[in-house]
Amino acid sequence: MDVPKDQMSTLLDHGLFPSAQMLGCFLVSSSSVSIETSPHLKAENLVLLGDALFREKEYKRAIVNNLVILDFRLISHHAYKQALHCHRIIPKQNATPIRSALSASTRSSSPNSFNISAINENEVKFKIASSHCALNENRAALLEMEGIPSKARNLQMNLMMGKLYRSSRHTRAAVTCYKECLRHCPYIIEAIIALAELGVAAKDIISLFPQTPTRGARSTFDHFDSSRWLQRYVEAQCCIASNDYKGGLEIFAELLRRFPCNIHILLEMAKVEAIIGKTEEAITDFEKVRSTDPYVITYMDEYAMLLKQKSDYSKLNKLVHDLLNIDPTRPEVFVALSVLWERKDERGALSYAEKSIRIDERHIPGYIMKGNLFFSMNRPEAAVVAFRGAQELRPDLRSYQGLVRSYLAISKIKEALHAAREAMKAMPQSAKALKLVGDVHASNTSGREKAKKFYESSLRLEPGYLGAALALAELHVIEGRTVDAVTLLERYLKDWADDSLHVKLAQVFAATNMPQDALSHYQAALRINPQNEAAKKGLERLEKQLKGVDPDAPEEDEENDVEDADADQEEAELL
Repeated sequence: MDVPKDQMSTLLDHGLFPSAQMLGCFLVSSSSVSIETSPHLKAENLVLLGDALFREKEYKRAIVNNLVILDFRLISHHAYKQALHCHRIIPKQNATPIRSALSASTRSSSPNSFNISAINENEVKFKIASSHCALNENRAALLEMEGIPSKARNLQMNLMMGKLYRSSRHTRAAVTCYKECLRHCPYIIEAIIALAELGVAAKDIISLFPQTPTRGARSTFDHFDSSRWLQRYVEAQCCIASNDYKGGLEIFAELLRRFPCNIHILLEMAKVEAIIGKTEEAITDFEKVRSTDPYVITYMDEYAMLLKQKSDYSKLNKLVHDLLNIDPTRPEVFVALSVLWERKDERGALSYAEKSIRIDERHIPGYIMKGNLFFSMNRPEAAVVAFRGAQELRPDLRSYQGLVRSYLAISKIKEALHAAREAMKAMPQSAKALKLVGDVHASNTSGREKAKKFYESSLRLEPGYLGAALALAELHVIEGRTVDAVTLLERYLKDWADDSLHVKLAQVFAATNMPQDALSHYQAALRINPQNEAAKKGLERLEKQLKGVDPDAPEEDEENDVEDADADQEEAELL
C-alpha cells in the first residue's frame, strides 16, 4: 500500500488531526486501492479521513446528505458517505469485518475524552496550554508547556510546542520540537512543512524518518514505496520554502500523477501558482478542488484574490457566500470578505483583513491584503509595515513586490532597491524578481538604461511574462520610442489576447494623437474583460475628447458628491 494505514491511526490517536487530514488525502487518492478491486479497504480509508475531518470541526465537509447511526455514534461526513457506498457494494459475507473496522475507527481520539484514571499533571498542563492557545495567549501557553518534562511530552505536545516556539520566534527550539515529532512519526505533515519553512534541508528532514525494516519482503517493499513518495513530498516543500517554485511544482505534479485528485497537493500547487503569477493555472487547480470537495476553506482566500484580479465578481460573490456558510470563523473567510468589499468600501475591507490577522497572527494572505489596501488608500508607509509583517513570516514574491511599490511611492529609492535585490538573491531564476530591480531603476532618470537591461533580461528568462513587456513598453514611451513600444506590444498581442496589452496600446495611441486606434484597443480590452477599470476610464476620457469636451473639466453634478458619499456610507452600514 502507498500509505501505511496504521500511521493514519497513529496520528488520530495522538490528536494530530490536521496532519491526519493531509495524510488522509494521500490515503484515499492512492491508485493502489480502488472501489472496484478493494471496496472494503476503500471504505476503511474513507472512514479514517472522515475521522480526521470531523475532529478538525470541518463539519460542512462532513455532513452532506445522510446521518448514519453506527454503534451508537453519528458518522456525519462526505467521506463517511462514500465509505458507506463502498460498504454497500461489498458482498454480505464480508460485511462483518468492515463493521468492526468502522467501529474501531470511530473511537474517540479527542484530548478531552481520555480515561479519568489516566489524568496526570502533565495532561492537565497541556489542557491549560490548549485553552491559552484558543484565546491567542501564546506566551502563557508556552510557559505552561515548558513545565512538562521533555521525556513526558507526546506527539501532540511536541507539535504544539513547535508552533508556540515558532510564533515567539524561538526558531532553534521550534526546529528541535518539530524534529522530535518526525523521529516518532514521519507522517506528521505539519512538522514537515514547518521545518521546510524554517530552512531545514530536505536531506536533514528525511534523515529523521525511522529506518526500522518491517517484517516480510512484501512489507519491506511497501515501506520503501511509501517512504519514497514522502521523501519527494519533503523535497517539494523544501523547494517552495527556498523559492524554487518551478522545482516544487514539478515534484507536486509528479506526486499528483501517483495520487490523482489529491486535494492537498492541488491546493499546494494552486497556492504556489498564485504567488508566482500563474493566474490561469492557479484558478484551474482551485476549481478542481472546489468541484471535488466544495467545502474546502484552506487557501480559498488566495482563490478570492485571483478572482478579483480577473474581475470575475460573480464567482467571487458565490465563493464568499459559500465560505460564510461553511465556517465564518476562519481567517481565510475574512480575507475573502476583504477582497469582495475592496471595490465598495476600502475601510470595511481593511477591517476584515485585520480581523483575519487577529484570528491567526501567522496568516500571510491577511498581511498581503492589508498591505495592498493601505497602498490603494495612499498610505504607503502603513503598507510597508504590513508587507514587512508578511515577509517576517515567510518571504515570497508578493511581499517583495509590495515593499518595492510602497518604498517607491514614498521616494525611498535605496530601501526599494535593497528589497528588490533581496528578491533577486532569494529567487535568482525569477523573471519577476529581475523586473522588480528594473522598476526601481526606472523610477530614476539616470537609471533607465539599467532598467531596460533588467526588463530585457526578465523577458529572456520568461518570454511570456507580460508584466516585464508592459514595463518595457512604458519605458520606451517615456524615452520617446513610441514605435518600439507599439511594435513590442503588438508582437505580444499575436500570442496573448490580454486586456492589459490592449489598454497599454490604447494609452500609447491616445498619447500620440491616434484616437481611432486608441478607441479600438479600449473596446477590445473591454470585450475581453468588461470589468477592466483602466479601459473604462480611458474609453470615457477618449470619447469626451472625440466630442470636443475637455475630459479634465469638472462635472456639473460634482456638488452632489458629498451627498452621494453619505448615501454610500449608509448603504454600506445597512449591508
